[in-house]
Amino acid sequence: MDAVKTAAIYLRVNGEDVEETVPVRRNLVDFLRADLGLTGSHVGCEHGVCGACTILVDGAIVRGCLMLAVQADGCEIETIEGADATGRIAELQTAFHRRNALQCGFCTPAMLLTAAMLLEANPAPTRDEIREHLSGNFCRCTGYQSIVDAVADVAKAAE
Repeated sequence: MDAVKTAAIYLRVNGEDVEETVPVRRNLVDFLRADLGLTGSHVGCEHGVCGACTILVDGAIVRGCLMLAVQADGCEIETIEGADATGRIAELQTAFHRRNALQCGFCTPAMLLTAAMLLEANPAPTRDEIREHLSGNFCRCTGYQSIVDAVADVAKAAE
């Protein structure tokens, strides 16, 4: 049986430099969860469809289940833990709570990161734009209306 091939990676995760040796076939979300203990990003479908594994890589929304950890070598990674620590998503978190836009919480980290990216790019999106931007994140509990309401509340407050 062949030995598991590994590679050294150097990246910045939530503002901290990280140097690790990882199996070359380990996906990024598994690396974040298992190796770094950052369990806010979830593993759902493992096909990039549900969006539960959403993280930011060099400022772009990425499905962590579709990217290998070795592909993140040299990149800046932000997880929900990092966005929370900086306060970047504080208004969204408050609105999600107020609007009951979370139930089981499985999709919530990805929804919050995705909504934050939308509001940074477009501080006053329409409800249709909110729905379109969040369409890559599945939620089986809320029916989406309360999530759209929460994002719209934050957008309205910014006006």
